[in-house]
Amino acid sequence: MLDFGRELCSSLPAAGDREWLVTNGRGSYAMGTVSGVRTRRYHGLLVAALNPPLGRTLLVAQTDETATYDGQDYALATHRWADAVSPRGHRHLDRFHLEGTVPVWTYTCGDALLEKRVWMAQGEHTTYVQYRLVRGRKPMTLRVKTLVNHRDHHATTDGHGWTMDVSSVEKGLRVNAYDGAAPLYLRSADADAEPAHDWYRDFFLSTEADRGLDAHEDHLHAATVECTLAPQDSTSLVFSTSPEASLDGAAALDAQRTHETERLGQADLDEAPADVQHLVRAADQFVVDRRAPDDPDGTSIIAGYPWFGDWGRDTMVALPGLTLTTGRPEVAAQILRTYGRYVDRGMIPNRFPDEGDAPEYNTVDATLWYVEAIRAYVSATDDLDLLRTLFPVLQDIVDWHERGTRYGIRVDPNDGLLRAGEPGVQLTWMDAKVDDWVVTPRIGKPVEVNALWYNALRALADFADRLGKDAAPFAERADRIETSFDQFWDTNRGYAYDVIDGPDGPDDRLRPNQIFAVSLSHSPLSPQQQEKVVDTCASALLTPHGLRSLAPDDPAYEGRYEGGREERDGAYHQGTVWGWLLGPFVKAHLRVHDDPDTARSFLAPLRRHLAGHGLGQISEIFDGDAPFCPRGTPAQAWSVAQLLEAWTLTAPDN
Repeated sequence: MLDFGRELCSSLPAAGDREWLVTNGRGSYAMGTVSGVRTRRYHGLLVAALNPPLGRTLLVAQTDETATYDGQDYALATHRWADAVSPRGHRHLDRFHLEGTVPVWTYTCGDALLEKRVWMAQGEHTTYVQYRLVRGRKPMTLRVKTLVNHRDHHATTDGHGWTMDVSSVEKGLRVNAYDGAAPLYLRSADADAEPAHDWYRDFFLSTEADRGLDAHEDHLHAATVECTLAPQDSTSLVFSTSPEASLDGAAALDAQRTHETERLGQADLDEAPADVQHLVRAADQFVVDRRAPDDPDGTSIIAGYPWFGDWGRDTMVALPGLTLTTGRPEVAAQILRTYGRYVDRGMIPNRFPDEGDAPEYNTVDATLWYVEAIRAYVSATDDLDLLRTLFPVLQDIVDWHERGTRYGIRVDPNDGLLRAGEPGVQLTWMDAKVDDWVVTPRIGKPVEVNALWYNALRALADFADRLGKDAAPFAERADRIETSFDQFWDTNRGYAYDVIDGPDGPDDRLRPNQIFAVSLSHSPLSPQQQEKVVDTCASALLTPHGLRSLAPDDPAYEGRYEGGREERDGAYHQGTVWGWLLGPFVKAHLRVHDDPDTARSFLAPLRRHLAGHGLGQISEIFDGDAPFCPRGTPAQAWSVAQLLEAWTLTAPDN
């Protein structure tokens, strides 16, 4: 499915815009472009999560290969410098394709074909780079320079004055970046490695420049590996934080293929289209260990690669699609248990910081999405044992919301609706903030928050009933909210206010948040109101890749997500399209119109997007204006999850 020839591979702009991703299930990743040019500070062959799943540190930036065949040298790497692109190895790139999630480059060197593969060992901070001479009349000599670093993956490097210790070990080299740094091992079972210490200076990162960020950096050439390949021979370079990593590249590749085959088998999607099967592989890349001494099976979800960590809101929105639709309920249960241990004052964490152990509690909706994730899990599994374990946590959540918790989050005793917000903080998923500027503060009673609150209370009433407990207190609260929810309806415009009881009165801007009052399992709207919400979102907010975050006719609308941080964050929820919102729209459309074929048809463009930016993945956001260019992270958990969930819900056998 994801297979490109010369028409893309030899075009530096096209090949440089498409990014591949491999992961290890512990927060580490490798990432780059089809062309080989590093365009982001996050691109590298080994970005190791030294404090899994966070503490991500760039250890290996890239390899620089030269193949000698039939008396001629072929430079296969492609580097962009401040003033030039050299060498231009993409000119030798005949084909790029994915084998599952494993990227494969095929280079032509005269009449010879050389394949290169990159993958990670599951559960290890180890990357394999394998070269195989597929075709040739003669042997090929391959010289591979390894460019290393040791920095936070958000940063850039100035190498002036930095001396690393490069020393020999069995079958390779060890790099100590500085005293106390985690060592890096560069090893191979059948290739000779020579130490080096040459800084390659002033790489230019074009995507960072477009984002208004520091776009220049240096990397250290620490090793040169040389080997000779006969036709059909292969060799593997192993980059790892462990000296015990296996050097058997063939066995490691078989293990990765087996891992992906097992994931597809669990999903029971043998008859699904190839793109849907690939979404299962994509889903697996976000699930990570979050082990702790008191939680050895701790599990979480990375919100997006490359720069997001595990966020509570994103985890709960993504959980059903990433785990339940892929046949992994045991993973869902582990995640729910893990987050249940972190509930504090009736809230789950919004974010686990890259540095430090203290989670951040600064969201009004993540906890309500946690309840919805439990509802989805129990509906799929009928696991009353886990429900019984978590029910006291859920009761505590309701109690804290009733009496009030952080940031003014509290039930209004006058109508039972949930209000939240204080000046200077952003509590909903529309959470952009630039210094002291909260772009969308939404103080008051946001529509989706109260849809989630209503849905949560209905779910708890059902939970109580199933566990033989008194359901009436939850049902009575929900009944009251259903009556009060009519305050959200703007009869003049025929859709819901985005926020009511805010500092400036009701907010009548047309945003997509009201779609959740239709898409969630329990809706507080009448059937007629549900239909108007869906049709209004379809006419003003729907794009091929998701819903706009603000209607285009609004004076504050921004149709392009570009520029520096202030410009980008100012547009983040002011018109930018969010891919994950297509899932709730499809669910709502199906609920209102009961037409699975039509509902499923809205997913087609986003499914095609698997080949358009983050290869085999779904982007975070898109421009609000045509041609709806992908922006943000090229791999976003809830984008993949909601697409999988919506496809499953509308599949023919349902």
